[in-house]
Amino acid sequence: MKGSLLTTALVTVTHDPEGRNIKIFKELQYTLEAIYSKLFITISEESSLDLIKEIEKSKFKYKIIPKNGAAYARREALKFALTGESQHYHYCDFDRLLTWGKNYITELKEVVEDIPNHDYLIIGRTERAMNTHPIEWIETEKITNRIFSIELGKDADVTAGSCAFSRISADFINQYSKEKMTDAEWAMIALRIAKRQVAYCAVEGLEYQEEINGLNRNVSESERWYSRLNLSLIISQTAMKVGK
Repeated sequence: MKGSLLTTALVTVTHDPEGRNIKIFKELQYTLEAIYSKLFITISEESSLDLIKEIEKSKFKYKIIPKNGAAYARREALKFALTGESQHYHYCDFDRLLTWGKNYITELKEVVEDIPNHDYLIIGRTERAMNTHPIEWIETEKITNRIFSIELGKDADVTAGSCAFSRISADFINQYSKEKMTDAEWAMIALRIAKRQVAYCAVEGLEYQEEINGLNRNVSESERWYSRLNLSLIISQTAMKVGK
């Protein structure tokens, strides 16, 4: 059966020192609040005070955390969300969510509506959405996703910064997640440890827009390639070892 809106909680994270997502958040705030039953966000302590003030005025439940990497922020956000009573969760990086809501709000609503039908849902990108990303992301993530897909047993894009899961899966993830990156880890915890079904869908809304999804700092071209290659290695290793 189909799910319905307002049965799924949002879990998200942000590190936004310059407050560049304030404007789009203000535009989308009420729309997002109408899609989710609850909204949980962890905000790095280095993020813009103006952004924090805007989130304070919203229905988002927020928690300020140390800047200690994406995996730490995601685990803290999930732990925070589990203090509520929601039975279904949509995880999405905050900048990804804003891009999705800005450009493909109908698609976002449809995906959220479908979440209660899954134990664990990997939310990836269509070919078009993938090709909007910087070339160093595209080329390195091809390798990550090939290795992950071999381990999963079907094709999937696991590096798009979004997934969804039931509370049962969330409890297992909360208990077992400890790796440097969570992209492949959470899916493999659900599959191999929780013994849940892992489904996949590809969406247009997880496209890349430089002004929203770009880096918060200037780095050289070599550094950009190296950092993406390093992420690919970490996520690939995680896919191969977690739960075995």
